[in-house]
Amino acid sequence: MKRVAGKVAYITGAARGQGRSHAITLAQQGADIIAVDICSDIETVFYPGATTEDLQQTADHVKATGRRILARTADVRDLAALQTVAQEGVEEFGHIDIVVANAGISSYVSALGMDERTWQNVLDINLTGQWKTAVAVVPGMVNRAQGGSVILVSSVAGLVAYPNMAHYVAAKHGVTGLMRALAVELAPHRIRVNSIHPGTVNTPMIPTEDAWRRFTGDATADQGVAASTMLAMNALPVAMMDSVDISHGVVYLASEESRYVTGTTLLIDAGTVAPFKVQHFRDSVT
Repeated sequence: MKRVAGKVAYITGAARGQGRSHAITLAQQGADIIAVDICSDIETVFYPGATTEDLQQTADHVKATGRRILARTADVRDLAALQTVAQEGVEEFGHIDIVVANAGISSYVSALGMDERTWQNVLDINLTGQWKTAVAVVPGMVNRAQGGSVILVSSVAGLVAYPNMAHYVAAKHGVTGLMRALAVELAPHRIRVNSIHPGTVNTPMIPTEDAWRRFTGDATADQGVAASTMLAMNALPVAMMDSVDISHGVVYLASEESRYVTGTTLLIDAGTVAPFKVQHFRDSVT
């Protein structure tokens, strides 16, 4: 028996990385998919953004599972665009049962050294974009009166702090708070709201020399230094996880297996927040 058979999932940031993995894994478990991504670069982000070709690849992977997909380009900062896609999805599939607010960006700069635009882009996409995703999709779920699951993708940085990421840490902590508020408001409608908190995951945000150096604060860091630093962060002996490791948690929160789970923070972090490991990481970059 497929775990989300007959359900429809609306996923942001679905063109690649974790978002693509969530779309494929939910489809493998029986869901039809509404996939949203901006498919463009963000001016203050040091790595290239997803492309329309990436989004098409996600669509192809989902179709290969035998499930249907509606893939659309939209910016999570644009509420009207998100609402249009949600309406298209309902017209195509009849309903939406699952929301995975996954879209997010990252950059690395000191709290006092970043410019206003760098700060604002992260807050607008990583936090306000999640609120707009909920506003665009959840009212239809409420009106349908069949319950549902909303999954906000936060981070271990939504529970603990990292250097050179104040904007990201602030946004991801905000996502945790937003989740808790939505969980309380939507519980009477049998809509569960939870956040998922990945540790370091091997996605296009991570494996570049520039990313390693910005993340560690070491201008000479190479792949070996970065791997050693990331390994030091985790209690389990792994430097990075795969996107599908997070997707397994998404499927759990989307399925009836978690029917009484709401307002929770699901950590999938290889033990990053274990206190002695966090201190080890701090020591390694100071």
